[in-house]
Amino acid sequence: MLSAGQRLRRAEDFRLVMRQGAKAGTRTAVVYLARTGDANSMTGFAVSRAVGGAVVRNRVTRRLRAIMADELVELPLGSRVVIRALPDAAAASFAQLRDDVAGGIRRALAKADA
Repeated sequence: MLSAGQRLRRAEDFRLVMRQGAKAGTRTAVVYLARTGDANSMTGFAVSRAVGGAVVRNRVTRRLRAIMADELVELPLGSRVVIRALPDAAAASFAQLRDDVAGGIRRALAKADA
């Protein structure tokens, strides 16, 4: 599970990553990744009502949190990631969502390093 220090919470942090970070889209999510150079790597999630009702949005968020708990340790220090869930995330299996997010992170990281 993600600790409180690994989660983005402030709107300014989300805006910074989404505006200045590298972007990679998949069928179920859009991944934004910014390299800040800080000591901590952090992540945040944007799951809108377009994904579904409250129960569906909470399930998608829990799945994304579990996926990012594993992915965050693989990223270089100082990486900030925002995952914006798309409506297809509601119907995707956990494995499909994990593969999409991992692929999006790899592509966004390659763009950020270029």
